[in-house]
Amino acid sequence: MLDLLHVFTKSDIGLGEKILRTLAVYLFLLVGLRLGGKRELGMLNPFDLVVLLVLSNTLQNAIIGPDNSVFGGLFGAATLLLVNYLVVRFLFTHPKLERYVEGSAVILIKDGKIQRRNMRRELITDDELKSRARLQGIEDLNTVKCARIEVGGALTFVPMTPTPEEKWEDEVRRRLDRIDHVLATLAAKTGA
Repeated sequence: MLDLLHVFTKSDIGLGEKILRTLAVYLFLLVGLRLGGKRELGMLNPFDLVVLLVLSNTLQNAIIGPDNSVFGGLFGAATLLLVNYLVVRFLFTHPKLERYVEGSAVILIKDGKIQRRNMRRELITDDELKSRARLQGIEDLNTVKCARIEVGGALTFVPMTPTPEEKWEDEVRRRLDRIDHVLATLAAKTGA
């Protein structure tokens, strides 16, 4: 029983140091992910996933140090969650600062035209953009009114209304209606 208690509580560093370590890692990740772009958050490819997994494993030791106790890990995790809660709450009450920290949405397509400069800045390829569009039921990027990477990293598409197909269908209906009208007029004149 004493050995089990020792596993849960043995620590080579103090709680204050754990808190400082956690704050340092949190700030590092906040700045690093912000500088890395929104892609890291919302559009993970296999390379990005590997980096995030290795990053979490690498920084684990930076948070808890040589402490391998269950308490040390739980305390580090609890500190991380608390710091995140406080930062999110603080930013919620300070919208200007929140926009600066989180950034703003980035337009990738505007009125069917791909914004190449923004695509390069966010490191998004045409294939990735097309793939994400297909996930939202959009086959042709020319039919997109607006596509953007949102603040949280999600890629959203707003289709043009009406779509080019819908415009064509409306035009065909109008022409058929005119033909029907002409035929009805001719039939009335000829008494048919």
